[in-house]
Amino acid sequence: MPKRLLPRDYLAFLWAHRRLLAFGLLTAMLSGFGQTFYIGLFNPQLRDSFNLGHGELGLVYGGATLASALLLTWLGKLYDRSDLRLFLSGAALLLITGCLLLGASNGLVALLLALFLLRLGGQGLMTHIALTTMAQRFHGGRGKAVSIAAMGLPLAEAVFPATAVAALAYLHWRELWLLGSVVVLVLFLPLLLWLLKGAHGGELPAETREQHYSRDWSRHEVVRDWRFLLLVPAAVAAPFTVTIAFFHQIPLAEAKGWTTELVASGLALFAVGHVVGLLGAGPLVDRLTATRLFVPSLLPLIAAMAVLAGFDATWAALLWPALLGLGLGFNSSALTPLLAERYGLAHLGAIRALLQAIMILSTAIGPPLLGGLLDRGLNTDVLAGGIGTAILIATVLAAVALYTDRQIR
Repeated sequence: MPKRLLPRDYLAFLWAHRRLLAFGLLTAMLSGFGQTFYIGLFNPQLRDSFNLGHGELGLVYGGATLASALLLTWLGKLYDRSDLRLFLSGAALLLITGCLLLGASNGLVALLLALFLLRLGGQGLMTHIALTTMAQRFHGGRGKAVSIAAMGLPLAEAVFPATAVAALAYLHWRELWLLGSVVVLVLFLPLLLWLLKGAHGGELPAETREQHYSRDWSRHEVVRDWRFLLLVPAAVAAPFTVTIAFFHQIPLAEAKGWTTELVASGLALFAVGHVVGLLGAGPLVDRLTATRLFVPSLLPLIAAMAVLAGFDATWAALLWPALLGLGLGFNSSALTPLLAERYGLAHLGAIRALLQAIMILSTAIGPPLLGGLLDRGLNTDVLAGGIGTAILIATVLAAVALYTDRQIR
């Protein structure tokens, strides 16, 4: 690897692997149909159509999310022994069915099933396919490949809500979900299969096959590895923190005396930080390895919570979300390559699916947990300080797991 990655080197990498990188980016973007930021836009329509309160809808959504996380641990491991085109098609079928069912459902059971399929096919499997494929099929450029694919997530955050708001001016919300199923079936799935043309699941590029790992771990072995258990809190720290921070961003901001306009500006800076973190972390992972970068990637999250806990000034309202986005970008770019470095490639799909399921569970538990604490009157500064302390502890545990393990490169 070169000691310094010049812009032209990055562009050369993009051009040389354009089809596979485009596949990763678009697959991650497609997860937007099952992400909270998109489904949440239809919260009022869902409550009105199904005669549900805020809490009741939250319970249905949380139940669908938990069920999807549990099934992901089983479905995710099929990635390792399936043709990638077939596995992708199955995930797309789940997503298409979820869109159709949400657009056509009238009963509570149908709503629960629709949300379950959207969460499983979108947030779960599409993200899993995108990041696992990049980590498995790239060696020297694994960090860049994962970070480029992960760019599909902020891209979806930018495109999906804006498109939905514009479309709702002309379409009923049910028609929009039915249209979504058609878009996935007619546009995205054929395009993704075309990008994969000639590539079969489980066939690794020559540069990856030539890499020599000490051995490939099975998922059964991984769950009995005490170092993996120490890594879990650090792995869930970023998604857990981002979910609870933005789910309750308005009450947190009100406690600080920040306006809604200031919160919106902070969200824009979060997006900037997220993109900077993704693009910056990829080359660093390739230069330094994910093992060396993973622990430092948690530091911006700690800094974000420290700013939120310690300051009420306007600049703090802008700085803490920017730091949060930066930490999310760095952490998400390092995590999947870390699993590849630590546990090999043969069972990477199964191992990553298990960890992603745990992450999804944490995002389902976090909002009601923090909401309950806010309802009990716990101070915002204390909450932020507590979250920051928890991330610090997770960082120390990760450092113990990684820097005392000679098997990790």
